[in-house]
Amino acid sequence: MPAWMVSCGISDKDTHHSGFNTKEQKILAAITDTIIPAGTSIGALSVGVDKFLQKLIDDCYGKPVQGNVKKQLHALDQSAETDHNKFFGECTQQQKEKLLLKLADSPVKDEKEFFTLMKSETIRGFNTSQKVMEEYLGYKIAPGYYNGCVPV
Repeated sequence: MPAWMVSCGISDKDTHHSGFNTKEQKILAAITDTIIPAGTSIGALSVGVDKFLQKLIDDCYGKPVQGNVKKQLHALDQSAETDHNKFFGECTQQQKEKLLLKLADSPVKDEKEFFTLMKSETIRGFNTSQKVMEEYLGYKIAPGYYNGCVPV
């Protein structure tokens, strides 16, 4: 088969090689799940916001932002280890929220920027996901309809 036919079934999220290691990916997933948890409806993880963030940060942000994100991911995990003796992803929802809100109120510019970036991009990724757009926001690819054969 021609290569173009095979590539039609492959999406970017399946082939993207992340610049984040496995531990960083798990922390990023835990952050998105904390910001928009599943609850009784869909959450950020179920629509792939964690993968969206990985690709977005890898492809759209410069080295300084990428470096700060990785640094803050490790710092967040260290804070969870210090405060709760567990990996950030293993903390309860309340513990994760408390750790993230500590960053939001931080006087340190890098921590505050990290929290703002994670929150805003998680919300954007969730609201612009195909599932949310089609099933919850009523998005139509082409608004209006064309009826070619109608009596005038």
